[in-house]
Amino acid sequence: MADAQISIEAITDKNGRERFVDLGRAFAAQLEHSVPQLRSEQLELVDPAKNPFFGHARAQLFIAHRDGKPVGRISAHIDELALQMPPEQGFGPGVGMFGYFDAQDDTAASQLLETAENWLRDQGMNRVVGPISMSIWEEPGLLVKGHDHSPVIMMGHHPAHYAGWIEAAGYTRAKTLYTYDLDITKGFPPLVQRIVQSGERNKRINVRPVRKKDWDEEAAKILAILNDAWSDNWGFVPLTPAEVAYTGVKLKPIIHEDLNMIAEVDGRPVAFMLTFPDINHVLKKTGGKLFPFGWFHLLRWLRKPSGSDMRVPLMGVLKEFQNSRMASQLAFMMISYIRDNAAARYDSTRGEIGWILEDNQGMVAIADTIESTINREYAVYEKSIG
Repeated sequence: MADAQISIEAITDKNGRERFVDLGRAFAAQLEHSVPQLRSEQLELVDPAKNPFFGHARAQLFIAHRDGKPVGRISAHIDELALQMPPEQGFGPGVGMFGYFDAQDDTAASQLLETAENWLRDQGMNRVVGPISMSIWEEPGLLVKGHDHSPVIMMGHHPAHYAGWIEAAGYTRAKTLYTYDLDITKGFPPLVQRIVQSGERNKRINVRPVRKKDWDEEAAKILAILNDAWSDNWGFVPLTPAEVAYTGVKLKPIIHEDLNMIAEVDGRPVAFMLTFPDINHVLKKTGGKLFPFGWFHLLRWLRKPSGSDMRVPLMGVLKEFQNSRMASQLAFMMISYIRDNAAARYDSTRGEIGWILEDNQGMVAIADTIESTINREYAVYEKSIG
């Protein structure tokens, strides 16, 4: 039931975007195990002048007020590239999205979701998928398992009761995304060791660290493999050249060569694996602020993130090699080398792999084979509004 005391404000300017971001930060600060993120980065993600996502997308941000006080927020957005994808891959014609969802209570939640749906319907959409904040490559899904520990780098963290509010609004789960916890102090099982050794005997294969001095070219190679390797996955939307360049610049400061690998076959890049030290370890100390002294802690950590957890957000093998013996060799070689380097050179004890789609049999099999266990689940919901 609508609450007459609640008014919904459509955000139209820089000041509004700042209030939108700060409201989300205020909600996050109340949540146990949440980690404050850099405000400047959060502002950039919702700024059409800075985030190249808006080169193929349009969005509307909303803030809910009760008695003049903010009580929630939401985004409604449409990705033109997602509209062009096959419907069996999750998006397709008529599919809009919601994201950046926070609410003080169920009434505010209901009215925010209804407002987002109405905006999308007015734009010609007939189905909603979310939460996705804001690109599928940023923060997809709502945390539904794993609330008892802090998230790692670039992972969302949400209150458990949000799921009930979204489901009460008529949404059903479209897909579940897993993250896996890995004890990297332990050696891999004999099967994995044998696969790695067989790959090392194959003279066609070369697994090497990325070259940071050539990072722009390396990033382009990685993201080209990604666009091919993931193109049949649920939720896939191709990265544009502008997004590739933007992502490369953003990732460079956290790239350590020996934690990121490119696999070559006959000298051609065909697979990659990225691993990021967990910057949240530093952001906890600085409160997500660079000033007055946060920059010092951040720069020191970037040089040598000793003892940090590690996250593997992305890996991929060109489609022509998938489902082959060589694909498993490439994957386990990269995983093995990075694990060894993280443990020996950075004193890391824990890694996290994900997101992984629940029905991505190849990646689930790899996660199981290296004896990792599911530690978080994220739900992506859908609803017809036609």
